[in-house]
Amino acid sequence: MTIFKRFLICFFLITINTFAQKEQKTAFQVVPLGVKGGIDEKNLSAYLVAATNSNDYICLDAGTINAGIEKAIENKVFKISTSEVLRKYIKGYFISHAHLDHVSGLIINSPADSSKTVYATEKCMEMMENHYFNDQTWANFGDKGPGTPLKKYHFQTLKIGEETPITNTTMTVKAFPLSHVNPFESTAFLIKNGDSYVLYLGDTGPDSVEKSDKLNSLWTAIAPLVKSKQLKGIFIEVSFPNEQPNQFLFGHLTPNYLIKELHVLADLSGKDTLKGFNIIVTHLKPPTKNIIKLKEQLHKQNDLGLKIIYPEQGKRFEL
Repeated sequence: MTIFKRFLICFFLITINTFAQKEQKTAFQVVPLGVKGGIDEKNLSAYLVAATNSNDYICLDAGTINAGIEKAIENKVFKISTSEVLRKYIKGYFISHAHLDHVSGLIINSPADSSKTVYATEKCMEMMENHYFNDQTWANFGDKGPGTPLKKYHFQTLKIGEETPITNTTMTVKAFPLSHVNPFESTAFLIKNGDSYVLYLGDTGPDSVEKSDKLNSLWTAIAPLVKSKQLKGIFIEVSFPNEQPNQFLFGHLTPNYLIKELHVLADLSGKDTLKGFNIIVTHLKPPTKNIIKLKEQLHKQNDLGLKIIYPEQGKRFEL
């Protein structure tokens, strides 16, 4: 082999490696504060998301806050106190729907929190104001609603499909409706950082069971981002193993229904676009034997070549 040929091979390998590194560049960092559904009150849905190399986090749902921050500190994700993470690092909360396992951490920690924005759709915000921050079940820490608003939180109502800047961050959000036991609505949040996106879904049932087109509409909206590889991952719930009867799904997904829904997305975004794509599985419901079975089923049914991620409380990862 001549020196020139060796040079060409080395140049080619360096170029490929550089290209691969650019392709793998991350845009978001995630710190799960709670990952489960169901009865584990110290580990319920809440995900801190920030631009890479930033401490300006938003919290996607807020089932567990304090216990999750403590876990992250134990794992050396944060080097400051629990109170400082709560007050300084979390810039706002995004509530997908007003069920207690998605809001209890926000409510309980509100007296110790700092001023920031709570984002939700109109229906969700009305439930938050009327049933929680209403000066009866809890003090009204918001800037509107019943009783005497203490104005610690700014309650910002999101308009469906409208891109909204996220206060005190470089990110924006766009909200999409989901069906969680039709006609009750949940929300999906599409978070944008630069040219990159991540999608978080609150609780949702499959379109076929919900008699809805909410997921189909969402997949249609994000398919171009999957095709262009701008979407870095999807947080989506899988609550029960496949054995759960439809009448007892209560607006949730099984491995079977998740894969069916993602096939719809693949049909819209193009063949093989989901190969190696990050699917972050949320809201797994105890008992442990069901979670183990659910993971086994997802592994066997993963014919799309998805990269399935099971987030762990207090353990940071990047997308």
